[in-house]
Amino acid sequence: MEADAAPELKSEPEAETAPRTAPKAEVAPKAGSGPKPEDAEAKPAKRAKSTAKKTRTVELTLTVTGTADGEWQADLVHGTRRVVQGLSISAAAVSRAAKELHEDIAGGIEDVIETARAQHRTRMEELEAELAKVKAALAELND
Repeated sequence: MEADAAPELKSEPEAETAPRTAPKAEVAPKAGSGPKPEDAEAKPAKRAKSTAKKTRTVELTLTVTGTADGEWQADLVHGTRRVVQGLSISAAAVSRAAKELHEDIAGGIEDVIETARAQHRTRMEELEAELAKVKAALAELND
């Protein structure tokens, strides 16, 4: 039995040493094994990727509305929350913004603005003609 006890004593120090080296041995194979580190790295990468998409994606809807008279308004919606409603903006600001966004957008906006310009010119000519008549009538009254 003493012979049995002696090997047990030897095995106990080995057992004490084994746990000290065993975690190193266990850590090294886990780190070296293919599936576990890749899975661990892949899962955080997926989480980071989806989180990045959520933080980088912003849903804004800008609606710019113009009338034939050349009056422009803007509405801005962030997700489902209305941020701005019916904000009056100048035709020049709309034109500049459209040019900054894209030439196709600028072309469409410019067509609308040009139509409004033509209508305003026509109205101005009508008013000038009416003003000329009023001035002539006033001049006759003063004579």
